[in-house]
Amino acid sequence: MTAATAQPELIASDEDELPNFVAKKKLGFGFWLAITWLIVIIGAAVLAPVLPLKDPDQNFVQFEEKENPITGKLTESPVQPPYSPSSTHIFGTDQDARDMLSRTIYGARVSLVVGFAAIAFGMIVGGTLGMIAGFIGGWFDRIVSFLFLCLLSFPALVLAILITALIDRSLFTIALTLGILAIAPVGRLARAQTLVFAEREFVTAARTIGAKNSRILIRELLPNVLIPMSALALLGMAVSIVAEGSLAFLGLSIEKGSTWGKLILTGSGISDLDKAPWIAFTPIIFLFLTVVALNFAGDRLRDYFDVREITV
Repeated sequence: MTAATAQPELIASDEDELPNFVAKKKLGFGFWLAITWLIVIIGAAVLAPVLPLKDPDQNFVQFEEKENPITGKLTESPVQPPYSPSSTHIFGTDQDARDMLSRTIYGARVSLVVGFAAIAFGMIVGGTLGMIAGFIGGWFDRIVSFLFLCLLSFPALVLAILITALIDRSLFTIALTLGILAIAPVGRLARAQTLVFAEREFVTAARTIGAKNSRILIRELLPNVLIPMSALALLGMAVSIVAEGSLAFLGLSIEKGSTWGKLILTGSGISDLDKAPWIAFTPIIFLFLTVVALNFAGDRLRDYFDVREITV
């Protein structure tokens, strides 16, 4: 066989392998479906005041006509809530005749803010400390690594109870509490990725031309470290939303306003679940879909950018 005849076979072989490589790098339909749900729920939460939703705090008491046994006349008397799902209230009402769809959408505003603020705080503080520790090394790296280890070793529930008991149960405090819990995992990932990229050629070239450490961190390392951190951010946001729901069951969620966790707690009584399961299951469904979408989207991004589990 001549080289001329072997060359087409080589090209054909490469072309046969190309589709499999490209297929592995596709995000897939499920990813875009998850992103679509996240856009819908975030958009609904942000635009809730201008959407045609019922007042989440209004009592929509229903009346029915009954015949007065004495006078024989028809009189209107209130029907005991909660009311089951209907054309008027798609997801029914709670024990106080408040529309569950409206309350769930407005509850999403607080839950999503808590999740986003917590992971943003963790990425800013933990990511900064992790990158600097991985880049500088030495005693600073040892101190930061020990700090991350302490945060991971400290019971998360005990820390949440401690912070809320010492300060208050405001939106800022809850977000700060969950943000502190996100510092260690985000920081360890940022440190590990910094260690990987710090020895690459483009960093060595930047050092050779006399670039300052701050410029190398911001211009060279940060764009590469942000890629795996973005995948972790979606997963961390899902964990934060679930964590807020767990705090709500312990009575440690925010005092003012509704969250998905508080709404689930409202309808979690035995009698409520038996007679009106929609009170608890409406926020449960929204919470479940949002957490699944965040987890799936984060997992697909992690596979797409080939982010491996970090144990450094």
